[in-house]
Amino acid sequence: MHFSLSQILDYSIFINPHLLLINLLFTIFICSFIVQIFYWCFLFSKLANYKSTFKSIQGEVRNEKPISIVICARNEANNLEKNLPRILNQNYRSFEVIVVNDNSNDTTYDVLLKYKKIYFNLCIINLDSKPIGMVGKKFPLKIGIESSKYATLLLTDADCCPNSSEWLFCMQSRITETTKIVLGYGPYANYPTLLNRFIRFETVYTAIQYFSFALAKLPYMGVGRNLAYEKGLFTKSSGFEKHSHIASGDDDLFINEVANGDNVDVMLERESFVYSEPKITWRDYYHQKNRHLSTATSYQLKYQILLGLLSASHFFFYVTGIILFALNFNIIFLGTLFVVRYIVLVYYYAPILKRFQEKRLLLWIPVLDSMYILYYFTFTPILFFRNTIQWK
Repeated sequence: MHFSLSQILDYSIFINPHLLLINLLFTIFICSFIVQIFYWCFLFSKLANYKSTFKSIQGEVRNEKPISIVICARNEANNLEKNLPRILNQNYRSFEVIVVNDNSNDTTYDVLLKYKKIYFNLCIINLDSKPIGMVGKKFPLKIGIESSKYATLLLTDADCCPNSSEWLFCMQSRITETTKIVLGYGPYANYPTLLNRFIRFETVYTAIQYFSFALAKLPYMGVGRNLAYEKGLFTKSSGFEKHSHIASGDDDLFINEVANGDNVDVMLERESFVYSEPKITWRDYYHQKNRHLSTATSYQLKYQILLGLLSASHFFFYVTGIILFALNFNIIFLGTLFVVRYIVLVYYYAPILKRFQEKRLLLWIPVLDSMYILYYFTFTPILFFRNTIQWK
């Protein structure tokens, strides 16, 4: 059965349950389209149009604040063997690297001892017991932060590798008297599989959200793979105490608590990126996202609403659109709106993917963006049925 646009808007539909359903689907579709276009044109455009003022400076004139890098590691011998030298060999004068060995039962400690003999600024903290009342890596991270000797902290993970020897300088360069938090980018390595492409796309899409919100003076999260902040923020806010019962949240929930429109900046230079190895099976990816998304319902209410509206509009745009296509409702009109949205996405994704060195994903946008329907179906229940989640 074919329905014209004039029919769907006619008052007589309210006496026909079938037409009433079509009208409801059409209304949701149009509202979702409008919300999607609004987010991309008025919020995410801030990241697409971002102009960096960063200038790399070589020599003695560089303003380098002493900084403490804090890493938590549990059974990370292989990753530390590979990545720790890149961290310890940063082109920077005064910094320490604190690695908290959290109850490892592999050769993590042996690897750390080996590098300790070479690098005087490597500090090792061994934990052989687990605290009561603080889950995940928050306790080892808390110990590492409290043991640091410098006022500026830079957090990363054992499986992360800086993209350059200027990573440390880039991240600390944004810390000022008013800017206390710097959000960095943590991409994943590139492999030619559908799962890898989706992981990288989802990482970019998540980054688009938290960077754009931060640029709009609405910071709500950062990623612990690449995050800098002043130690004073941690001590003044009682650290992770308010969300110590949640396994994740050492990055996003902490930033959600202490960040405001005036104390956050972003660092988007490619030299500041920190790369990680992605999951290679859908099962492992599910468990990783299960842990990451378990914090969302603990965000401030305004961010739950803003992010929820974005996700709902994304989901219902596809679902209602597909149903209306199946019902043969004004296919030309529906197709036009789908095309318009894709044009908007490509227009803003192009400079963002170039900045994040992910230009090859541009041609995959129709496939990867539509896969978010499955993403929402899979992970939305996590927001309402939170299970006990372990860090490692």
